Amino acid sequence: MPEPQRTRPRTAAAGAGAATALAADGGTVPERRPASPEGGAPTGRPRGLWSDAWHDLRRDPVFLVSALVIVFLVVISVWPSLIASRNPLSCDLALAQEGPRPGHPFGFNGQGCDVYTRTVHGARTSVVVGVLASLGVAVAGSVLGGLAGFFGGAWDAVLSRITDVFFAIPVVLGGLVLLSVVTGSTVWPVIGFMVLLGWPQIARIARGSVITVGRNDFVQAARALGASPARIMVRHILPNAVAPVIVVATIALGTFIALEATLSYLGVGLRPPTVSWGIDISDASPYIRNAPHMLLWPAGALAVTVLAFIMLGDAVRDALDPKLR
Repeated sequence: MPEPQRTRPRTAAAGAGAATALAADGGTVPERRPASPEGGAPTGRPRGLWSDAWHDLRRDPVFLVSALVIVFLVVISVWPSLIASRNPLSCDLALAQEGPRPGHPFGFNGQGCDVYTRTVHGARTSVVVGVLASLGVAVAGSVLGGLAGFFGGAWDAVLSRITDVFFAIPVVLGGLVLLSVVTGSTVWPVIGFMVLLGWPQIARIARGSVITVGRNDFVQAARALGASPARIMVRHILPNAVAPVIVVATIALGTFIALEATLSYLGVGLRPPTVSWGIDISDASPYIRNAPHMLLWPAGALAVTVLAFIMLGDAVRDALDPKLR
């Protein structure tokens, strides 16, 4: 009587061999998908850097709170009449330094202007200056620093020495010197000054990030396959090197808002009739003992805005930094 055949367990090597044979015969090897954390059905393709960061940000209370505050600031910057229908330049000297009253919850400033209305309308100036200055700094610093890190050589050496010169210039002192010769009350001289002195920090970060990414194997493989420098920079290096720049630019946005208020307080930033928190703080400082409400509300709005952008930048940094996971 013939002995029955025994079924031998299929090992991993056997499975791999079967998959290889199937592929050689023209079959298709089914794609393996990662299982869910609970051990259930596969969840699909693994998340990339940006989708993984967004997954973490949606569950971060710091990001959610700061994002809500920033969204509110953007909305009232675009449509301040939604919550403040009065004219911020309409003043009545008979009401100068008066405290809160019905219809005027923040009181009046030294010129008899409604502090609540000016605080709401001052958000537009701060948000516009912060956003445009951050965009300008991010673009200029990324382009110059990225080119220096990618090509190296003399370009890198010259840029490094130029950034050293700019780092030696005190920001507030530079603003006092440069903006004191500029006349006008628009935001553009202030934004130009911030971009002029702010790009070196972003340039150094972009340079270091490009150098780090350029040493990876996939970049070296692209060079070996004959890809052009422009294609390597745009398709391979830029998407993987932009995260640190975004983090620093987001945090710097709050710093630029505070810098605009500082320069306006010193009298070299924005000037009347522009409505700005820095101007209102400067006008209220002599009356801080007799009418503290004039200083409290614009200074509080400035502090909350700067804190919201810094908290947002910290949350984005934590989500994009793999070392903090």
